[in-house]
Amino acid sequence: MSFLVCVDLLLTRRSIRAFQDREVPDELVVKAVDIARHAPSARNRQPWRVIAVRNRATLRELSQVAPGAKPLESAPLALAVVVKPELSPVSFMLDGAIFTTYLWLALHSLGLGAVWIQTLRQPRYAEILGIPPGEVLIAILAAGYPAESPPPRPRKSVEELLTWM
Repeated sequence: MSFLVCVDLLLTRRSIRAFQDREVPDELVVKAVDIARHAPSARNRQPWRVIAVRNRATLRELSQVAPGAKPLESAPLALAVVVKPELSPVSFMLDGAIFTTYLWLALHSLGLGAVWIQTLRQPRYAEILGIPPGEVLIAILAAGYPAESPPPRPRKSVEELLTWM
């Protein structure tokens, strides 16, 4: 992959909250997870797993947990990222967040759109998904074929973000 293709992928990713009424093929879901599994993790523990949700009733129930979860109502697919703290006790949250970012970029690279649904401090999501007490739900990606094309959002300047020492 060329440098420009990689940069384009990173710069064109958007949070997609509206989806086409079109099913995402299983092979694209498998491919996205296959790509994301190459995410780095502390000591290569790979403490993550993914729950793919297509069931309309479950998606609707998940969409009602918090106001930010509304995109799940129209999404044809949700990908819940779950981690096992016992595998990476110090960095499981970071490992899970990195994996979720890889998954999000993988979906984008495959022509799909997604938005990160923040799940922390919302135990109802884990209840709906049947996640056992020893595991932590890091995020849910509402995903599907985009039905919108949002413009880039404003960003801080490099000068505001970068400190030289």
